[in-house]
Amino acid sequence: MTSTEKLTERLTAKLPGRLAELTGGGDKRDVVAVVKLHGVITPTPTPVGRPALNLAGIETALTRAFGHERLVAVALAVNSPGGAATQSALIAERIRTLAADKDVPVLGFCEDVAASGGYWLACAADEIYAHATSLVGSIGVISAGFGLSGLLERIGVERRVHTAGANKLRLDPFQPEKPADVAWLTGLQDELHKQFVDWVKTRRGDKIDAAADLFTGEVWTGARAAELGLVDGLGTLRGVLKERFGDAHVVVAEPRRPLLARLGVGGPASRLGLPGSPAEQILAVLDAVDSRSAWSRFGL
Repeated sequence: MTSTEKLTERLTAKLPGRLAELTGGGDKRDVVAVVKLHGVITPTPTPVGRPALNLAGIETALTRAFGHERLVAVALAVNSPGGAATQSALIAERIRTLAADKDVPVLGFCEDVAASGGYWLACAADEIYAHATSLVGSIGVISAGFGLSGLLERIGVERRVHTAGANKLRLDPFQPEKPADVAWLTGLQDELHKQFVDWVKTRRGDKIDAAADLFTGEVWTGARAAELGLVDGLGTLRGVLKERFGDAHVVVAEPRRPLLARLGVGGPASRLGLPGSPAEQILAVLDAVDSRSAWSRFGL
């Protein structure tokens, strides 16, 4: 046998074991996949150093999590002050669809905060756990903005907006607030609030305290949330999974990062380069402040 043939034989003998190692085939334990739902929920990237959360960004992590061969459960690590209602609903619905397709339980874990849209996401789980110090709830709807009427004139900028349709331009931050626009916004908020309440009632059922007023936008500690039925119990992700699934292999399903992010390009600093018109630059700064304020409401 030639030296080349001997080398080929040795490599061929090692190949199955190496493939098993690379693919996880050597580990026959059950798998619990963890998906991190961290950040302000927004359809657009946040211009600050905190992560943004939306369906487009988390889709690959969800499909990876539910795609494991020996999957016995999926855990959601929720750490979000809330944000966009539509993105909250889209992510939650996607989780429920995948859970039904794979027929596996979903466990939610509230970390620092699972409030507003963050709690909407937590309710996608079949069971919810929180730390005693977690902040949970805020079942309500909020819209925040800034009144910048007269600002552009003071800095010598003329803004030009042309519309067709009497209601095409509402709540323009560069114009004085109109009572009719506020009434329209309030109507939308009431409708979204009802949808949020219905979602919580559907997912939590008779677990929630029917005598308590849970839908005022109030926030509770994890300990109090457990008493009210907003969560099923107190515990940490690692502790509960160890108790429930023993030595199952716990893996974190990461989303696929865009090419530029993998190359280290386009981070928070470059996003604060503030391209565009002066008005767009002002709004970009205000978006950063608004994103930061979403966390600040909970002391974070």
